[in-house]
Amino acid sequence: MDNLKVTHARVLAIFSLILILDQLTKYLIRSFMSPNTSLSIISGFFNMVYIMNKGGAFGLFSSLNPLLRATVFIGFSLVAILALLIIYWKSSHTCLTRLGIAFLMGGAIGNLMDRLRWGMVVDFLDFYIGRYHWPAFNVADMAICIGLGLVFLELLVIRDDPSGNEIKH
Repeated sequence: MDNLKVTHARVLAIFSLILILDQLTKYLIRSFMSPNTSLSIISGFFNMVYIMNKGGAFGLFSSLNPLLRATVFIGFSLVAILALLIIYWKSSHTCLTRLGIAFLMGGAIGNLMDRLRWGMVVDFLDFYIGRYHWPAFNVADMAICIGLGLVFLELLVIRDDPSGNEIKH
């Protein structure tokens, strides 16, 4: 097996692991908790919650008409997934970008599956300090953030030297 096939296999394995972990954790939350309930895990810092998020990140656009909301979020997800596939197959990237794309794809497809099944996304991780809460999120959301971070990290560490050659750090 040549290096490129090994790379593709690793990317597929990481993507699959993220998707399975995302769907498994959402299944467990839906199986063992009731909607809109909370379980204190670390008092004053972390709760496990069961929230059906109709909107996007931070609940944005949750008040939109349900049909419009579904069209926008599902359409955006499909366009993002297609763009990631094109970027992955058409460009040569370092391991960091390929890893980032695996995380992005796993997260995007995980949340898309929720939207297609229920019209909303299951969020269950609730971090807070006192009255200050970070909006609840899930494994797919974490994967998307990590994937974006990896891709941006690569963009920040690749620089052109004066001779016009790329320097990879």
